[in-house]
Amino acid sequence: MSTGIAYTLALILLLGGMWLVGFAFSQPALQGLVFIGGILAISLALAVPVHLLTRAK
Repeated sequence: MSTGIAYTLALILLLGGMWLVGFAFSQPALQGLVFIGGILAISLALAVPVHLLTRAK
């Protein structure tokens, strides 16, 4: 996977996850699911560079 695509994907997941975590507190119902979805998106954003990018030599 290209470095630019992986970076963009990780950035979108990170910012979207942060938004979901903040948005969860304004929801009257399903707060827990939205919050957990945000945490999972942030975790996936941190896993993208570790698993999809090659190591520096």
